Amino acid sequence: MFRNRIPFAELLGISVDVQVKGFVADVTATLKYKNLEENAVEAVFVFPMDDDSAVYCFEATVEGKKIVADLQEKEQAHKTYNEAISKGLQAFLLEEDTSSGDIFSCSVGNLLPGQEAEVTLCYVRELPVEADGAVRFVLPAVLNPRYTPKGEAQSVTATRPQVPIGQIPYTLSLDAHFQSPYGISKIESNCDITPLEYTDSDKTAAKVSLAEGHKFERDVELLAYYAEVNKPSVAVELGVSGAPEGSVMAHHVVMLNFCPSFPEAEEQFTCGEFVFLMDRSGSMECAMNSKPNSPQRIQSAKDTLVLLLKSLPLGCYFNIFGFGSSFESFFPESVEYTQKSMEQAVIKVKEMDANFGGTEILQPLRKIYKTGVRPDHPRQLFVFTDGEVGNTKNVIQEVRKNAANHRCFTFGIGEGASTALIKGMARAGSGIAEFITGEDRMQPKVLKALKYSLQPSVKEVALKWSLPPGLVPSVLSAAPRSIFQGQRSIVYAQLKGKVSAEREVSLEYKYKDEVFRNVLPLSFVDGKAERPTIHRLAAKALISELEDWDDSGLEETKKKILEASLQSGVISSLTAFVAVNKDTKQLVEGPPVRRDVPAPGKEGAEALCYVWCPSLRESINVSVITPGQSAASEGGGGGDAYCSVMNSEASEEYESPFLRLISLQNADGSWSLGSDLAVILGMTEAVLKSKKPQQSVDDSAWATLLAVIRLHTMYLGQRDEWELLERKALSWLKPKAGLRCLVSAVLPTLLFLGYLF
Repeated sequence: MFRNRIPFAELLGISVDVQVKGFVADVTATLKYKNLEENAVEAVFVFPMDDDSAVYCFEATVEGKKIVADLQEKEQAHKTYNEAISKGLQAFLLEEDTSSGDIFSCSVGNLLPGQEAEVTLCYVRELPVEADGAVRFVLPAVLNPRYTPKGEAQSVTATRPQVPIGQIPYTLSLDAHFQSPYGISKIESNCDITPLEYTDSDKTAAKVSLAEGHKFERDVELLAYYAEVNKPSVAVELGVSGAPEGSVMAHHVVMLNFCPSFPEAEEQFTCGEFVFLMDRSGSMECAMNSKPNSPQRIQSAKDTLVLLLKSLPLGCYFNIFGFGSSFESFFPESVEYTQKSMEQAVIKVKEMDANFGGTEILQPLRKIYKTGVRPDHPRQLFVFTDGEVGNTKNVIQEVRKNAANHRCFTFGIGEGASTALIKGMARAGSGIAEFITGEDRMQPKVLKALKYSLQPSVKEVALKWSLPPGLVPSVLSAAPRSIFQGQRSIVYAQLKGKVSAEREVSLEYKYKDEVFRNVLPLSFVDGKAERPTIHRLAAKALISELEDWDDSGLEETKKKILEASLQSGVISSLTAFVAVNKDTKQLVEGPPVRRDVPAPGKEGAEALCYVWCPSLRESINVSVITPGQSAASEGGGGGDAYCSVMNSEASEEYESPFLRLISLQNADGSWSLGSDLAVILGMTEAVLKSKKPQQSVDDSAWATLLAVIRLHTMYLGQRDEWELLERKALSWLKPKAGLRCLVSAVLPTLLFLGYLF
């Protein structure tokens, strides 16, 4: 399966320094190389990068000499690099992959025998806030091979050699420093880290380090908990002196961090079309994490789908699509949500397997979009995938083309899910993106998105400026097209002209019939920074906005992307960093030997799972998992060759008592009084009926009240998952005759739970 050993490990180690200030991370990563061969080599390292990262610096150090790279148009950068190599000079190249903005490659050319070299790249990025208030930093370390559909250019991830996890010949070290003016209470991680160390007396600065021995089987995640996190803020940077006139860097830039808030609606829409698009490719059979008996991705997704189906309101429409190398839907078109259609769908969900081959999401998307939208039933699309696709940009463009007809909520499942795909689809479809990694539970994140989709839409979103005469705002990133309760909205803008006084900017929007305003003051006193971090983030936002809309290849758009990239020094899909050591002491004769830095992969039987999946044998060649060969050839494979079917305990169907309880709920929100419910409640059906306060009381009302109490007493920690189920149950219960009798019978419990009927 793998080479027994890697005789020449050109990459020795990676060291990362992370500086987090509030909600922004400035990262410096240094890669140390050494040529252990007898000939000159070209070392090529393909690695993941979060799609939101603004890479602004690349430099190399050889024998004590620092060589700072130039940012050039990509074709010119390749020409510069290749000409240097052909002349025997040392050269260095850093570029974003053409297929996806979250894949980068670094080439170190003409490294002499025994010679060492270091390359350093720097980037900045915004940090998201999790539902529990944690500020989340992730250093991507997992890059699964991306599935390449037939007819598409092969993904660069397909040709990387692989070695078993634990035998990676290079190391990773990471030091992270956090600063927050409101204080830092704790820092947690999915990896082993050193104890939190405060670096000042008021606990506004702290640091942690990654423990030794990271195996590259997971991304490195750090969660910082600040004393205040949901507080609106504004950051201002004055223009950079010497920057080209008219460029992003030349003028003042503001980063507006809004935290919109509005009354949570008690009522929910009973209309809407809910389409669930489920990845059923082979890689969905992988475990959710590396711990023993971890559930499979497909099983976690199936459990989530059952919860979603139970949580939908009567009167809506729904459908479920499964996709892989092909796709299928539960119904020819979306059907009305009734008891019968819900039961049919739940049965089909429980029969789903990860047996659809590769990951081709574009065709089912087109099928969904070709189906007409129902009047008065706005379409909400929920996409579940491990994100291992090779045609990311085409998929995002398809969502954007149809953005006016739906909202798109996306969920990246497992380590290595493409941030470009998951975030790009959600951004294009005015939804939200969530990632489920490590020991995260999928259900609460998905149910949160469903709650958003059931709330009345926020309309007429606009920025309103109050500025002195002569100071003109220019928005660099699009104003939010949708707003959700508790979700931050970040906007970058450029201010051209003379600053004369403090002013303000507001985000205005209409919720139902009421207009809300979130006001932020603008202060230009302390706007100058040592490094133009906000300018770089703004440039990245502008570049991303232009690239998202560049689906027709317009030359004018490409020109704007190039200008924004070259003038700001932030890399784009059309540019690359290149450095040449013009003082190379010993010229290399002839082309260097190419060495691809190996990536971590599954071992032995786990990597051979496709061989034991008869339904997939025709769609994949076993040899695709051989190191150095394509893992995405012949229309199959990619990350899907890494699923594990060996963990029989993890792959066994298991339905928890909680899922059994909610599986019994009817479409109208009620529970039926029967033996299945009685078993869950720990008694017989006869005893359950005998406990009714009066025999005239409706059986279903009694069963529903007891089921709701069971949720509160046994599963209070999972309230985010069943809150919508409870709302349906209470709405069904309230008009029922005999409710007062039921309430009296269980009054102590109801008072304890805080119920008020």
